[in-house]
Amino acid sequence: MLKKIAATVLATAAVVLTFAGPAHAESNPRCSSVTQIGSTKYLKNGDDTVASVKQFKGCNKNWAYIYVWDSWRADHRDFYLRAAIWTRTGSEAIDYNGGSRGQQEVWSTGASTLSQCTRAVGDVIWPSGHDLHGSTDERC
Repeated sequence: MLKKIAATVLATAAVVLTFAGPAHAESNPRCSSVTQIGSTKYLKNGDDTVASVKQFKGCNKNWAYIYVWDSWRADHRDFYLRAAIWTRTGSEAIDYNGGSRGQQEVWSTGASTLSQCTRAVGDVIWPSGHDLHGSTDERC
């Protein structure tokens, strides 16, 4: 009987964990309360998903975020990340930040652009000259 109860408890815990929602790797070092806006952009190299690019709002700013997936990073350490916020009318990044070699995630520094149409842009760059680039949908 005790084994049956334990099995039921474990099965219930597995179901709860399955439907508890996605895990969030994001923790903004400059703003403790951010909310994702818009959809996630996935950067792919062939069939491999390399990174995710997201846009957040919080602390009266827009934030760009890029995260390299564990599955890709396991075999790749020689890369750099960049995250930036672009506005609809801008010809260059309003807010930009680059990471160190092999850094798994990068946040932009925060742009005071909540009243503008913006998108987050992310890059994964290899020293060999290979570059993956992508942007989220525009949010106004």
